[in-house]
Amino acid sequence: MAEVKKIATRDSYGNTLKELAAEGHDDLVVLDADLAAATKTGMFRKAHPDRHFDCGIAEGNMMGVAAGLATMGYVPFVSSFAMFAAGRAFEQIRNSIAYPRLNVKIGATHGGISVGEDGASHQCCEDFALMRSLPGMTVICPADDVEARAAVRAAYAMQGPVYLRFGRLAVPVFHDEATYHFELGKGEQITEGSDIAIIATGLMVNEARLAAEQLAADIAADGSYVCEVDGRVVATFAFLPGPDECYDVIEDGQWRSDTPYAVLHRVASDGTVHGITAAMFAFAKERADHLRIDTHQDNLPMQGAIAKAGFKRAGIVYVSDGTPRVAFDWLREA
Repeated sequence: MAEVKKIATRDSYGNTLKELAAEGHDDLVVLDADLAAATKTGMFRKAHPDRHFDCGIAEGNMMGVAAGLATMGYVPFVSSFAMFAAGRAFEQIRNSIAYPRLNVKIGATHGGISVGEDGASHQCCEDFALMRSLPGMTVICPADDVEARAAVRAAYAMQGPVYLRFGRLAVPVFHDEATYHFELGKGEQITEGSDIAIIATGLMVNEARLAAEQLAADIAADGSYVCEVDGRVVATFAFLPGPDECYDVIEDGQWRSDTPYAVLHRVASDGTVHGITAAMFAFAKERADHLRIDTHQDNLPMQGAIAKAGFKRAGIVYVSDGTPRVAFDWLREA
């Protein structure tokens, strides 16, 4: 299997700014708030130091400088982390950029919870709500390197304020640059189908793709189930015959039996109906004498529900992406 290339969209941002300048777009200038190494505008600064302005840790002031540059015919790309660009500088964006509809492009990196290591203070999830509340503001959140590069170019080409949200995390590149076409204001249909719709943006698009593929595989194997209450779907799970290759190797313990087993995967509910998880486990127990299941090490509520249903901790297994999971098994008593 070919190795999947992973690139952080913040890298795509820095590279594309440098490319645009190299192509002769002399009106493009870049501003940063002491974060050029992290936002990747340092790539632009290295190639065009006279057009890169470090405004220091003063994001509000930086937005005002960008607004002034825009009134003089420049196309400023203003860069910082999403928490500081959309959060700390919101008033300046509202009154100095969005209200007069100035041609300022805000490149906000480290958006969402995927910044992980930077901690909760930097995990900005409200930037979409803030920026979408501003009349005239175009909000773009690309899904991978190919789309991010196209989005930066589209933002430069259009007239008016733009908020671009990029991620810290390196993510798979799934678009084909040779065939991909980016269009502002229009969604992209990734897969075909007519039964359900999975809607995602940014870094979650690839996760949604993988979920769609897994769901299709579960359905094809006749192992995808939903729980309905009063005609409303409240939960879903996969119940499939073993063996499962993820359970071939187990650490810090052992399976209690080598007899044929069935597996429970992708157990999820909307949390509105009490006892729905127990009902899913009961459904599986009626159809198998040996069950195996796993969950994330940090998912303590699920571990509790599994144990309450009579499953015993077996050890640690690893799923296809290498993530460790706590494994449990259940055996019907003779």
